[in-house]
Amino acid sequence: MSGPDDERDDETPDMFPETLPVSPPLEETGPEPEGEPESEPDSIPQDAAPDSSSDDILKTAEPFHPAREPADEDEDAALPLPPPAPNPDEDEAEDEAPPPPPVPLPPVFAPEDARPPKPAVRGPGRVGRWLRRALVLAFIVLIAGPIAMTLVYRVVPPPLTWLMILRLGDGHGIDHRWRPLSRISPTLARAVIGAEDARFCEHHGFDFAAMQKAMTANARRPNRIRGGSTISQQTAKNVFLWPDRSYVRKGFEAWFTVLIETLWGKRRIMEVYLNSIEWGPGVYGAEAAAQRNFGVSAAALNPSQAARLAAILPRPLKWQADTPGAYVARRSRRIGAAEGAVDRDGLDGCLR
Repeated sequence: MSGPDDERDDETPDMFPETLPVSPPLEETGPEPEGEPESEPDSIPQDAAPDSSSDDILKTAEPFHPAREPADEDEDAALPLPPPAPNPDEDEAEDEAPPPPPVPLPPVFAPEDARPPKPAVRGPGRVGRWLRRALVLAFIVLIAGPIAMTLVYRVVPPPLTWLMILRLGDGHGIDHRWRPLSRISPTLARAVIGAEDARFCEHHGFDFAAMQKAMTANARRPNRIRGGSTISQQTAKNVFLWPDRSYVRKGFEAWFTVLIETLWGKRRIMEVYLNSIEWGPGVYGAEAAAQRNFGVSAAALNPSQAARLAAILPRPLKWQADTPGAYVARRSRRIGAAEGAVDRDGLDGCLR
């Protein structure tokens, strides 16, 4: 039996056919070209007039998009996985393990090209280098060397002198016997003070009054040169310098005189003087002179013998103390008188 509803059903087209049109598979052609997106096909024909029941179904039904199914699968695959459950044993092992030592970073060096160029420093020229060497050499020769030698000979007996070497070249031997001042007769020290330097204990190396007298006497009698050097100056010349009459040697003599007066003292100056002075051909020092002339030691010299030795000091290679001539004998008597004055007036007080 058919009613009005049956007729409506026959006239109403089927809203959900059993077979739906299947869209062709999508080809992977890369990203879609820019532009307006293509409209999706409607799954329901628009010319169909749905009834009330169809409207309710359409409102609740989701449109079918076959092209979006692969995208949904990709989104599900891209979802992050949940983190694994923590393992308490591994956490305790990590806490007990010592932290790794810090890794030292390698030093960072700037490449040679990146470093700023050093300013060019111009070194001294050839003239500057020669001038610097000359100044260093002058300092050694004039200042450092003399001071060092003076300090050494303050405690060490001078072994040789320039005069000994020159006399050795002339064919004379060397008879040199060092004796301390305590083993030399004090009469010999007083005799040389009375003969050579009466103000030895008063001046500081230079007797300007004696120099003035020597200049006056030499001007009056130029054929007989009189010296005005003190015992300190003679010691400086005999020990450190060569026997020569020149301004250069006089300059060095003055410098060494200042040094020995400052660094040695009067006793050491007299000790070195009596042990280095020339007293005959190849005879140097008081001990060798006493043994050669009188056959006694320097400590056993009497006032007469000491006066004779002091008398031949100006010309030791020509005059003799053991067999003095008339001039040496007269000179010895004057020196003997001066020796007594030195002892009486205490002119040798710096040696006592």
